[in-house]
Amino acid sequence: MRRMVQIRSAARRHAFIGAVAGLLIWTAAGWAATPAQSTFATQIAALSESEGYFDTDNLISNENRYLSVVPTLTAAGLTGGAYVGVGPDQNFSYIAATRPAIAIIVDIRRDNLLLHLLFKALFAEARTRVDYLALLCGRPVPTDLVNTPQARWSDRSIADMVSYIDRTPPLDEARVVRLRTRLKAAVTAFGVPLSTEDHATIDRFHRRFIEAGLGLQFQSTGRPPQSGYPTLRQLLLATDDRGRRANYLASEDNFQFLKSLQARDLVIPIVGNLSGPTALKAVGRLLRSHDLTLSTFYASNVEYYLLRDGTYARFVDNLSSLPRSGRSLIIRSVFGGGGGSYSETQPVSEVVGGR
Repeated sequence: MRRMVQIRSAARRHAFIGAVAGLLIWTAAGWAATPAQSTFATQIAALSESEGYFDTDNLISNENRYLSVVPTLTAAGLTGGAYVGVGPDQNFSYIAATRPAIAIIVDIRRDNLLLHLLFKALFAEARTRVDYLALLCGRPVPTDLVNTPQARWSDRSIADMVSYIDRTPPLDEARVVRLRTRLKAAVTAFGVPLSTEDHATIDRFHRRFIEAGLGLQFQSTGRPPQSGYPTLRQLLLATDDRGRRANYLASEDNFQFLKSLQARDLVIPIVGNLSGPTALKAVGRLLRSHDLTLSTFYASNVEYYLLRDGTYARFVDNLSSLPRSGRSLIIRSVFGGGGGSYSETQPVSEVVGGR
């Protein structure tokens, strides 16, 4: 808790920086299809900055209580506006809870962008959430053997989906290759310039999900997973503070919302440092140009590293440049011994000192 007091105290010492002109065309119906609109790939390029290094694969979260804040998010009435977050697919659960108009995923690791291109391809390929989970884990997509509401996979619980993945062997290599070929074609179609090495990295990430299945854990370079880190299975079955399963794959409606957002290129992964010189400033410029305010900023535990490295003041300046309302919230994760964590929220206005 001392660490959070330190963060909050430091947050109040730094000033607001105004935003600048915008990038895209916005209408009441959404992002307008006009010649002035940036493509998905050029949006990524315009918002990104130079990558940095962090010694984790971060294919999945290591935050075992990441969903505890979902009731707070839903009660805050954050629907619409813009979501900004770091890391892999825990963002999707927060996006499902807040239903933003656009989501920007910013991470210092370019590998995170590549991982999100894999996720985007899986959303495009999957019809339903069980399709998505099966494709992610390289299992055959189940079929509805009985055409009744009780038997449809879209109506089944996340526990049923987990059980299906756990008891179903992975696809054989020939079928994995065919799946990877389809997904590589989808990723290529997004138009993001990728090297042969980038495609190999995406393939390696996907094969990690296939090989480990729901036993996959967050891993740091050169160190085994800590005992307190959750498995993918545990993340899927995790509950919020009210005991409700709140992962984005626990609800077909949430999955379909995310699938629609992805299909409209409104989940934009970019490369950026939260205390870096341009990425968050560019995001602020984008939001202001379309009269959008920040709804939620998911920082994970990045603030701790910024404080340690002496760059926290620059993060607060960057956060200040994002247009916000009195309801805008930051989500952070706090880690204790053994790899366990809890999540908390704080008004963004408190972090930036009310400026």
